[in-house]
Amino acid sequence: MADHAHEEHSEQHYIRIWAILLALLVVSILGPMLEIQAVTLVTAFGIALVKAYLVVKHFMHLNVQPQYVTYLLATALVFMLLLFAGTAPDVMKWEGQHWSKPANERPASDAGGSHH
Repeated sequence: MADHAHEEHSEQHYIRIWAILLALLVVSILGPMLEIQAVTLVTAFGIALVKAYLVVKHFMHLNVQPQYVTYLLATALVFMLLLFAGTAPDVMKWEGQHWSKPANERPASDAGGSHH
């Protein structure tokens, strides 16, 4: 009988987490529609981090894995951020020493190739 009660609690728990994820999805879709840059950034990145945390904790069961799994995940995330930090300054520029992005990839305000 206790196992059955635990299963129901577990199902309700997962349904509640799913509902939270669904609500966050709606907010992350509606947020950018306000066309406020700060709101867009918060909904794009902040809510994505919260959703990722909820999925990792509740559906991937990271909290019940051996501690080294958490360390491996953290190490992978640090390396991913280092890769982004190392490549972003070059990738996000419109021109470099021996290259430039095609005009069709530039925003309309920078289509003439002006230097900033």
